[in-house]
Amino acid sequence: MSGPAPGEPPSPGAGPSPLDVDEAVFDVVESIPPGRVSTYGAIGRLIGVGPRRVARALAQGGGAVAWFRVVRADGSAAEPVRVRQLELLAAEGVPVRNGRVDLGAVGWP
Repeated sequence: MSGPAPGEPPSPGAGPSPLDVDEAVFDVVESIPPGRVSTYGAIGRLIGVGPRRVARALAQGGGAVAWFRVVRADGSAAEPVRVRQLELLAAEGVPVRNGRVDLGAVGWP
């Protein structure tokens, strides 16, 4: 089954394309102010996808946005980027204690 013809709207019930989801993730991440952080789940709730989909968008193409302002629900950084992410957050003055961001102090939205 193919999608709509060029110029036609998607059929009802057809979800957003993967690129639309990626762009929505990037748009939300771009709106996180310096010195604040959000979680994969919070971003997912804002755009209607799960936290793993948010993580995938950032892993595959989030280099142009402040990807480091997005952490796990417990305030920890993802292992593959942990050191760099914590460095970038510290440079913005984000409080990190025992490898976790204090979401109560700097969580967004």
